[in-house]
Amino acid sequence: MSYLILRRSTILSQTPTLGRHFVNCIFSSSLSETQTSHLPSSNRERLIQGSGYGFFRKNTTGCSSISVGILRFPSGSRLGLISSICCRFFASQAAVEASTSDGLTVEGIIANQWAILEESESDWKSHASAIAQSIHLIKKRLQWKKLVVRLELLSSQLDKPDLWDDPVRAGKISREHGSLMGKMKEVKSFEQELLEHIDMIKLAREENDADLESETMKALLEMRIKSKEKELEALLAGEHDIYSCFIEVQAGAGGTESMDWASMVMKMYKMWAQRHGYGVTVVDEMPGEIAGIKRATIKVDGEYAFGYAKAEVGVHRLVRISPFDSAKRRHTSFAAVAVIPILGDLSSHVQINESDLRIERFRAGGAGGQHVNTTESAVRITHIPTGVTASCQNER
Repeated sequence: MSYLILRRSTILSQTPTLGRHFVNCIFSSSLSETQTSHLPSSNRERLIQGSGYGFFRKNTTGCSSISVGILRFPSGSRLGLISSICCRFFASQAAVEASTSDGLTVEGIIANQWAILEESESDWKSHASAIAQSIHLIKKRLQWKKLVVRLELLSSQLDKPDLWDDPVRAGKISREHGSLMGKMKEVKSFEQELLEHIDMIKLAREENDADLESETMKALLEMRIKSKEKELEALLAGEHDIYSCFIEVQAGAGGTESMDWASMVMKMYKMWAQRHGYGVTVVDEMPGEIAGIKRATIKVDGEYAFGYAKAEVGVHRLVRISPFDSAKRRHTSFAAVAVIPILGDLSSHVQINESDLRIERFRAGGAGGQHVNTTESAVRITHIPTGVTASCQNER
């Protein structure tokens, strides 16, 4: 049996930052009547018996894992004052839905169909409606219901006592669970923040606090702007989108002109990565004879690097008056771009059969010395089933 001590309070910060209006929920797990009989009457009267998620006014069943700190009751007994609560909810229907003090939810805001005005308009209902629409879109893109079901399945697998008999599989399950939990927690906290701001603006108007109302309006506007960024991030829900990546640029047909174009494309990717706070490392670079590069590879380190960069895969074309042509003719240049995710799962191993490889060796052609035409110094390896090719001709 579980008990819930519910205390609703309005907390206004003493600093200029925005205060928060929220509900403090204190859980005490499996307290029997004998354990609570010694408590003062003021404490016992505030104990509310709950089962499952019934005390959240949500008709769902499920479980929660709660981390409890040390607590002291007024009587001096050390049953523990819960200093922090960390709950993981996995319900058979859905996660617990947050609401304001008067029961307004994000779905309720959408149902009200408040008009969405320009961002410059100081209308809290307009901001709230725009943010609620963004949250709804984010959940749709993340396939929220499937995410909840998958999270529940992974949670049940993590609870199995024989999970770590297979460390590779256990690590994979644990990483996927952590990733899904992070996505769910981020959306839920964003949703809760919106509802807290709505509570605060209502409180500010009740108490005629213009400063608090202005701060809350500013916070809602910032949330509205941020919600657009989160909508874009929700599109990056692919299996490998969260990982770092390699970006390779190869000059195509066009000689020096294409090498110069490949150099410009690679410089563009480097500047993009640096502006977005990603780490950039040059892995390989083969310069052209006159200008530009024949081929170059960089490593881009950071979350969602592959998700953002994967759309660049393909052949990029440039048509311009060539600076390398004395006749000033128009030239067309090509550069091929490949983006490869760095999975980061060091426990995964890929076995390649030697029979699936075609290894070809080449020697230099044309006029040259004795050594040039007799040494096969260039190698190309092709994986026959997939067609993936790796080649090297500038080093032994």
